[in-house]
Amino acid sequence: MAALFHLHPPLSPPPPSSCFLSPATTLTHLSSSRTKTTHHYKTPALNSEPPPPAVETFWKWLSDEKVVSNKSPAKPGLVQEGLGLVAQRDITRNEIVLEVPKRFWINPDTVSASDIGSLCGGLKPWVSVALFLIREMMRDDSPWRFYLDVLPECTDSTIYWSEEELLEIQGTQLLSTTTGVKEYVKSEFLKVEKEIILPNEELFPFPVTSDDFLWAFGMLRSRAFSRLSGQNLVLIPLADLINHSPSITTEDYAWEIKGAGLFSRDLFFSLRIPIPVKAGEQVKSTTDAVFLTEKINSNSPHDEHDMMEKYGEPVLIQYDLNKSNGELALDYGFIESRSDRKGYTLTLDMSESDANFGDKLDIAESNGMGGTAYFDIVLGRPLPSVMLPYLRLVALGGTDAFLLESIFRNSIWGHLELPVSRANEELICQVVRNACKSALSGYRTTIEEDVELMKGGNLDPRLEIAVGIRAGEKEVLQYIDGIFEERESELDEYEYYQERRLRDLGLVGEQGEIIFWEPK
Repeated sequence: MAALFHLHPPLSPPPPSSCFLSPATTLTHLSSSRTKTTHHYKTPALNSEPPPPAVETFWKWLSDEKVVSNKSPAKPGLVQEGLGLVAQRDITRNEIVLEVPKRFWINPDTVSASDIGSLCGGLKPWVSVALFLIREMMRDDSPWRFYLDVLPECTDSTIYWSEEELLEIQGTQLLSTTTGVKEYVKSEFLKVEKEIILPNEELFPFPVTSDDFLWAFGMLRSRAFSRLSGQNLVLIPLADLINHSPSITTEDYAWEIKGAGLFSRDLFFSLRIPIPVKAGEQVKSTTDAVFLTEKINSNSPHDEHDMMEKYGEPVLIQYDLNKSNGELALDYGFIESRSDRKGYTLTLDMSESDANFGDKLDIAESNGMGGTAYFDIVLGRPLPSVMLPYLRLVALGGTDAFLLESIFRNSIWGHLELPVSRANEELICQVVRNACKSALSGYRTTIEEDVELMKGGNLDPRLEIAVGIRAGEKEVLQYIDGIFEERESELDEYEYYQERRLRDLGLVGEQGEIIFWEPK
């Protein structure tokens, strides 16, 4: 049983994420004038700087193309998260904020219609779009230039942390996942470099590196919309500027694809907001920006209200209610303080050296599982319903192994939903608790030290993420350990299989006493 439990997340290839850039010899358009987008959830506010010229040029391009106008409900602005959408007027709940026609989308269809379309037919969709973004970024005459120039150079996603920064999440599952993602992206790059980039120098007359590929991967992971009818990977210029709010808890999707009209085949991406937003005057000059900074930094209780009245509220949505803090940190570069964002993945393996491995595997597969099972544990929530039965199955042996016989095959899972024997239940408690203690020992800090750091405040944004992640994982590990510690203390109170069987046969009374058969 010692090797049955692996406290690491699955490292399966992830869907497309955000950004180390290449040296100045490549992606030269990614200059310091570009906006860096980060996500840290404090008071929503406009930034202390006016939008850079590239943002104004981007807005003019959209205006010239009739996508937006001066009457549009929202436009780009610098907010505390970075670049976002800010209300130009009062916006009501569920009002459409913007509509972007299909000709402005970037998706696999866009790639197919481009100069490199014929080369990308056999590629994964995200790989083809990533390659397209890199090529367009390097072209001075790209029709997407105005959009590309407002893309961020990086986010605070852990894939882009330095080695020194990654040391702050040593021992965490997030570090394992981050490493796996970077290795996955690099392997995909090496394949596309060999098969497409190097053999087609006329289409790629510039060096492309794995860091460039990671940048494009990051833009897709952090900005692409999914769960759309017929569109599982699409970048929507302007719409992808909308930021996340932890206070929005509705799961209603804020976006949809719809037709332009009864007699039109045109499609539009339509974005609604789930909450009302107040209007306000936008930052239009450096003077206004300085005023805003002073308002934010002062101690007046009316500052936040006055600021929103003058500058307008950011337009926000909920990205995904089901993602853990680890996923949020990996995808977007932020975390939340809510307990239901704190999670840990227990990975349970059946040992192939187990004499009963074949029978156990067959039982697991008959119940929709396999030789390896992943269980996502969320702080404060009950354990997944199939976790204890699976644990009991993996630990089954000795005098309990008779339950693996074929005669019990159709009923064994029902038996595993309840304690099998004291020895079996005690074993799973001990192994899980030992695994939790082992995982806790792998961190560089204690949870008490993390709490003190968070209390002190003024942490660097990435250190704030690191401390929050490792403290959250430790909380969940302690929570799991506490559950099994309690189970261990109650072992003498459980009713086990043999007792249940005797009760079913009428051989045990209500108080657990043995009923002896006496002849008449």
